Amino acid sequence: MLSMGKSGAYLILAAAAVLEVAGDAIIRKGLRGGGLVVVGLGFGVLGSYGVVVNLLGFDFSRLLGAYVGVFGVVSVLIGRLVFRESVPFSTWAGLSLVLLGSLVIHLGHSR
Repeated sequence: MLSMGKSGAYLILAAAAVLEVAGDAIIRKGLRGGGLVVVGLGFGVLGSYGVVVNLLGFDFSRLLGAYVGVFGVVSVLIGRLVFRESVPFSTWAGLSLVLLGSLVIHLGHSR
């Protein structure tokens, strides 16, 4: 477990989210014509997110409560910026609710 300040913890959460989204994107590419080697690479990247996210010393529910919000932001941004998807207002509104819930879980936890 790593012990760090808030900014370091947010960087770890962001790195884990990038690994999870990237792993899923690589698997998707493999299933859509890239082949089994690409799918296997995606599994490795996707699985590595679990190692990175668990470097933080938070209890499990607080960890994943905070992580879900970061993952949501990274997922929507990657969809928009990398895959050039049009993100409807309903997605942004839903994401804001997810972030609010993530903050309640993370900040409301007794320390």
